[in-house]
Amino acid sequence: MDEEKQHSDSKDVDSDEHSQGKEIETGEDNLPSKAAAVHEVIRMEGEKELERDGQALLWSAIAAGLSISASLMAKGILHARLPDSPERFFIENIGYTVGFIIVIMARQQLFTENTVTAVLPVMQKLTGKNVLLLLRLWGIVLAGNVIGGGLAALVFHLVPFFDTATDEAFRTISLEIMEKDPEGMFVGGMVSGWLIATMVWMIPSAGTAKLWVIMLMTYMVAIGDLTHIVVGSVEVLYLVFSGAIPWYEFIWPFALPTLAGNIIGGTFIFALISHAQIRNDMSNQKKAEAKKEEMKAAKKEAAKP
Repeated sequence: MDEEKQHSDSKDVDSDEHSQGKEIETGEDNLPSKAAAVHEVIRMEGEKELERDGQALLWSAIAAGLSISASLMAKGILHARLPDSPERFFIENIGYTVGFIIVIMARQQLFTENTVTAVLPVMQKLTGKNVLLLLRLWGIVLAGNVIGGGLAALVFHLVPFFDTATDEAFRTISLEIMEKDPEGMFVGGMVSGWLIATMVWMIPSAGTAKLWVIMLMTYMVAIGDLTHIVVGSVEVLYLVFSGAIPWYEFIWPFALPTLAGNIIGGTFIFALISHAQIRNDMSNQKKAEAKKEEMKAAKKEAAKP
């Protein structure tokens, strides 16, 4: 029993809630601004993700890798069946949003979502333990996403699900990403990381428009010809399995620059700025609450006979 409790405590995020033994109220009435309310909703969700069991994270991430392959599948089917015209590009890229819709609505673990959600608790309280929990989450989720995406790409290549035209469309779409040099992969990854992070920030306030927010932001990634580490893994591994490119080209020029770009765009730019905008609000609120508690204590002391 003690071992189980110790194991559970080792995954607990260092936070004010855990140290005080109570949760922060996330309603707008209890926080200094609407931005702070959104920040706290996302941060507390991030804490839950950081504390999740590793095996559960891995299976959810593998499921997300499989699900995200629907982006290549839908885009490829539209590409194969639409006439070759300027309009085809804009219509076929609607298919790119399908995988994201499945993953996010099904609450599966997608790496680029966690670059914001799980990073906010670390920015709130920067400790070695929280950093290790973040790296653990990122490592498990990224590995699971690539495994799931790789399995989907292998099945697309080996199993005759699709006709020749669709297979050729998969190949054409996937080869387009390899036309970029490492710098292009990095810059595209940074912008897509920013857009996905923006989507994560918008979702808590989206209400019934959540689906449209997902479609809008991921459609921007698609028509901007930007790079995404998970969707791109499905596309590039499809080329590897079909023999179109050697396996090491998955690592470079694709995976490492794209991964770095996604992390920097989603974390060190968006999450940092988003956290910075509410840090003073939250700090001032804590100071006001502390002062109020001091005044209450002083009144009680003065009221004593």
